[in-house]
Amino acid sequence: MAVIGRKALVTNTGSVEERLDRALTAIAERTYWSAYPEHPKAYGEDAPGEGEARFNALLGAPFATGQESDRSVEVEESSPFGIELGITYPEVSIDAAMDRAVVAGSGWAAADPRERAEVCVRILDRLAEDSFTMAHAVMHTTGQAFLMAFQAGGPHALDRGLEAVAYALAEQERIPGPLVWEKPQGSRPPLVIQKEWVLRPRGVAVTIGVSTFPTWNGYPGIFASLATGNTVVVKPHQATVLPLALFVRTAREVLHEAGFDPNVVQMIVDPNGERIAKELVQRPEVGIVDYTGGSAFGDWLERNLPGKQVYTEKAGVNSVILDSASDLKGVFRNLSVSMTMYSGQMCTTPQNLFVPAEGVVTDEGVVSYDDVVSGFVGAIEGLLGDDERAASILGAIKGADSLERVDAAAGSGTVRSASRAVANPDFPDATVRTPTIVEVDADSDAFRREMFGPVIYVVKTPSRQASVDLALETARDHGAITWLAYATDDDMVESIVDAAVTAGVGVAFNLTGGLFVNQSAAYSDFHVTGANPAGNASLSDSAFVANRFRVVGVRRET
Repeated sequence: MAVIGRKALVTNTGSVEERLDRALTAIAERTYWSAYPEHPKAYGEDAPGEGEARFNALLGAPFATGQESDRSVEVEESSPFGIELGITYPEVSIDAAMDRAVVAGSGWAAADPRERAEVCVRILDRLAEDSFTMAHAVMHTTGQAFLMAFQAGGPHALDRGLEAVAYALAEQERIPGPLVWEKPQGSRPPLVIQKEWVLRPRGVAVTIGVSTFPTWNGYPGIFASLATGNTVVVKPHQATVLPLALFVRTAREVLHEAGFDPNVVQMIVDPNGERIAKELVQRPEVGIVDYTGGSAFGDWLERNLPGKQVYTEKAGVNSVILDSASDLKGVFRNLSVSMTMYSGQMCTTPQNLFVPAEGVVTDEGVVSYDDVVSGFVGAIEGLLGDDERAASILGAIKGADSLERVDAAAGSGTVRSASRAVANPDFPDATVRTPTIVEVDADSDAFRREMFGPVIYVVKTPSRQASVDLALETARDHGAITWLAYATDDDMVESIVDAAVTAGVGVAFNLTGGLFVNQSAAYSDFHVTGANPAGNASLSDSAFVANRFRVVGVRRET
């Protein structure tokens, strides 16, 4: 099989060392910066075709990660767009992976933190060079439309990985080098001690991948663990393997080139019909577990792994509080995109729209509840009325359970817009559905749980304050990652902010333009707070990296 060469990507900021230092500045300043171009044209005219060709060459064949393995195994991976993937992956036993990780870990842990960080940046840079192959891999395993797959699976994920590396390096460099410690004792000679501090990794770090955003959600934990000296074993979601397999292959190549044992990074897959995650994470060699996915397994991980550091991002019920607005049409335009992109299969997608029965205050007077709902529904139906445009926004449905939720939601209230099938002109076998929009009262239980996928609830609330109270209640009880609020009254804004802080949910106000609440900017926005049931960790803050290593003090009397 011919291998198509990759061209070096010119990133936005100089050398590896300069890029790492700029990332350290970015996490301190929290202003806009990106290391990797998000526009496909930045990668050259030939890059799209070459990346697609590399992806096509992977189909129907064993995927070589460079790991020692006797055979390849089939997995449950499939394309929501209906193409046949047929990729098999190396069979690696848990015993073998743990043994190799322990051996590889000694040299990796002994490296200087900055050296490790620079190797991590080289891995990210190498991944960036092959962004179009990754884009097709993400698209055809998750159901994301191509541009989202390119951006979220490539440059945005890479920036999140670099952000984690920067945080990890900053925390390690807080510990000073060897020094002489003196304690004055008055007329007596001072106490003099030589002190040094040795950084010790926690152990093997296991990343359990998610089916929808494998790299965006996976890279932060992976690179935080690598940068702090831990070896990493990646266990991709059984239905979305290829994107993380590409990462593993690339990481192993760069580690080998840098003089390290490539088994610092390994991958284990679930063979078709099997589940190995519980056995894997309970191994004594494992010190860290990173997980993104449903609440049931996330809760199990948090409860059942004493002595291990567990980082989770789980399910949440995201809310929109529509209180008052100066530009109601702009509100509907923004919501029509944020609530439908990728068919609602994003952890940041708003699910519930809270509208007070008294209507919404605007600059032109009060707009009645019925008119608000009609305008909102009309905006979504107008946006998705053309199948070609709808397909580019909605992508494809990843799992059958999402379709089941769409059908179930229709029976939970008054259907204001029924879900319909959308034809994708490029992929006729793709499963594409518009969202079902269901109207319910505030006493309904339907909207109080996550309905992952194309389901939208319009909740009629008794009052403006009741909308805030309901959003607070659902976030506190069931978790939330994002709130979007529309309010022009300063007192109401402060009330919503207080509720968001109480609930531990990030909140955005009055978005009517091209910025959507779903979007989270690396180096600036914290993704998840760790302060409600939606997850116990935040991407990325100091807490996300500092407990991935421990500090051992060494004292010597002079």
